[in-house]
Amino acid sequence: MKRKIILICLSLLVLLTQAVFAAPSNQIKYKVNSFSYSMVDKTDTQPKVLRLEIGLNNATNDFTTNIDSLNPSDLLIDLNQTRVGKIKQPVTLDGKLAKSIEFNQVDQSTTRVTIHLPQEVSAANYKIYTLPKDSKAKKPFRLVIEIVDGPIYSFTAGLNGKTIIIDPGHGGSDPGAIGPSRICEKDVTLAVSLKVQEILRNSGANVIMTRDDDRDVYGPNASDSEELQARVNVGKNYPANVFLSIHANSFTSQSAHGTATYYYEKSSYDGLLAQSLQNGLVDFGGLSDRGAQEANFYVVKRSSMPAALVELAFISNPREESLLNSSAFQLKLAEGICKGLSDFFSQASK
Repeated sequence: MKRKIILICLSLLVLLTQAVFAAPSNQIKYKVNSFSYSMVDKTDTQPKVLRLEIGLNNATNDFTTNIDSLNPSDLLIDLNQTRVGKIKQPVTLDGKLAKSIEFNQVDQSTTRVTIHLPQEVSAANYKIYTLPKDSKAKKPFRLVIEIVDGPIYSFTAGLNGKTIIIDPGHGGSDPGAIGPSRICEKDVTLAVSLKVQEILRNSGANVIMTRDDDRDVYGPNASDSEELQARVNVGKNYPANVFLSIHANSFTSQSAHGTATYYYEKSSYDGLLAQSLQNGLVDFGGLSDRGAQEANFYVVKRSSMPAALVELAFISNPREESLLNSSAFQLKLAEGICKGLSDFFSQASK
């Protein structure tokens, strides 16, 4: 009798296991059949690229990308309605751009691709796209992940012909806020501003910089009002569509974090500009959204055109200071700013 009960229990266990892991046929449409990777060497015009290709039996765009909340250096790609085939894994990668990749069946119909990076995902420069089946080259439909060693300056639509003043905060004798690792705000703001300048110019915009190196705009030993007015005067000398001042935030508590944008409401366009920039920065930078807020800042109040001041992140926060010092993260912020400017001009023209 006891033996019979044990056999029944084992049978039930087998059936239960099959029920858990066997997805209904209408939920499984795709299968991961292959994986390969290659390194595209750096040239004079392009950085080094680690190219990962995941081969599937059919074309699909049904996937989502996330960052592991417990391990921020893990890039997660969930392929829906997909099963993992018999492929060798985990695979050790180059180590500099990515450590390894693995495939796991997280539920009945979802395959999770985990790419372990040597740095936080938010500081990495990567792109994900698909390629169709290539019968001639004997290649299946592929999901491609490219991890780039260095910046690739992009193009942002809707900026052609616009004149934009970029004001990198602080500079010269004024270092601005200084982070726990002694990173200076003036260096971060200039680095991001130069990347913004490059993207805007690639997009056909006319860019006026209040400074493009480490210097005071008015000159050494100026008062605060003289220095700030010198920046505003750039807008008077070079009439522009918008004025954008770029800063990094700081607070006495190292736990303060996130991105914020400020404006002074001289017209309905100031708030629209600030909110557009805030949306772009949060979308691309991925930090906490502290919102677009009105403030009585000198440069935004006294600029005759729509103006905003962005606080990229808290340089007083050790994690955010590290991100701000990363060229890849600076590029993400620059792309977010340019996307915000594009959205602003699109909405302002309606």
